[in-house]
Amino acid sequence: MSYIQNNFLLTTPTAERLYFEYAQKMPIFDYHCHLSERQILANEPFADLFEIWLSGDHYKWRLMRNCGVDEKYITGDATNKEKFLTYCRVLGTAFGNPLYHWSQVELKEFFGCELEINEQNAEAIWETCNAYIAANRITPQALIEQSHVTHLFTTNEVFDDLSVFEEIAKKDYAFRVAPAFRADRIMNIDAPDYLAQVAKLQALTHPINDLGDLETAIEKRLQAFIAVGAKAADIALEKVCAVPRREDAERVFAHVYSGVLPTKQDVECFKGYLTYYLMGLYAKYGIGTELHLGAMRNNNSKMMKRLGPDTGYDSISDTNSMSALSRLLDRLDSEDRLPKTILFNLNPKMNTEMMTLIGCFQSGGACAKMQYGPAWWFLDNKVGMERHLEDLTATGHLAAFVGMLTDSRSFLSYPRHHYFRRILCNYLGGMMEKGEMTQEIETVGTVVQNICYHNSIRYFGL
Repeated sequence: MSYIQNNFLLTTPTAERLYFEYAQKMPIFDYHCHLSERQILANEPFADLFEIWLSGDHYKWRLMRNCGVDEKYITGDATNKEKFLTYCRVLGTAFGNPLYHWSQVELKEFFGCELEINEQNAEAIWETCNAYIAANRITPQALIEQSHVTHLFTTNEVFDDLSVFEEIAKKDYAFRVAPAFRADRIMNIDAPDYLAQVAKLQALTHPINDLGDLETAIEKRLQAFIAVGAKAADIALEKVCAVPRREDAERVFAHVYSGVLPTKQDVECFKGYLTYYLMGLYAKYGIGTELHLGAMRNNNSKMMKRLGPDTGYDSISDTNSMSALSRLLDRLDSEDRLPKTILFNLNPKMNTEMMTLIGCFQSGGACAKMQYGPAWWFLDNKVGMERHLEDLTATGHLAAFVGMLTDSRSFLSYPRHHYFRRILCNYLGGMMEKGEMTQEIETVGTVVQNICYHNSIRYFGL
């Protein structure tokens, strides 16, 4: 029998009331995920539990590596069943890891299976869930609709095929799918294949010979994204770089375009300028910016060559770029070109620094125009969420918070929203029980519902 009970993570009667009466039945708006729009369009049934649960999920891969599992049973040539049984063996003793909770909840919610995930039950779980998958034709559409998702934003590079979204819109899905615009591959001028990335953009727009051509090509693609429903854009940076003079960025681009390798100073110059340009562009078109800071990526060069990026070899950076972030936001604000921005921070030491900084650039034109995003990636766990709520209430305004997202490649990840909702209700319910805030349950419940859904819907203008 699963240890996941109705009052999971809810430690007071008031917390239970908030969750069951206000949070539990709220729909989901997933404003940042890495689901495949092509997979959503194709809507093919999943073959087995490995394909639906472990394939492509580097959160799970990382956990297995931390337990000394050979890569054969993670991304190698072991069978799907062997990989699944290995994951169950590892997860059975991963107490406190968010996957220990998430996987158990996913098993119960999607398959009705209440066996505890461990080595002893692995074979039975494999057989039971595969039989369920075969009998019920489990597809991406079915999983998303079962989770009561109304909208989701995928993450798409500037040159991705947008016709997929036009085709999805013709389907009878009970949810809407839109791309979030991402120009990271055009920003990362130090990438070995950078000129090939620019060539992809050029093929979709016009000849690119200088920085001005690059800027107008990016704008054309943003317009195309907007035409298929885009409301958000992503920027991922290890750190914020200082905004240089435009002519310096022009020089760097010209050198790289002629085949000259950029120096570290060149890279920071170009990234600093393009971050500034992109955010100003997003403000022009009313696009919400999701700025992700603090990930040190692809640390293991051997595994990078073997598996490529986004395979579980990233970590938290200790780079402090608060001054550069302050100057970036101030310059954009002074020019009336600061977009709605959700700032995601990966280093928990910087929570309050970033929260207090964005509080300096709010505007009467939008409720919480500058948002401190939910606990992200390595902080996306019980401890990280609780600390996030504590810091947010201490330095910001909780009632304006846009709430949770999945940031996942797995179609089974939507219970993470309920995981967050339970933690949110437990946090507020605890304060109510201790007499630290109002006892008006309906007032607090309305705030909970807004955080669960309505605030993000309003924020992105849906």
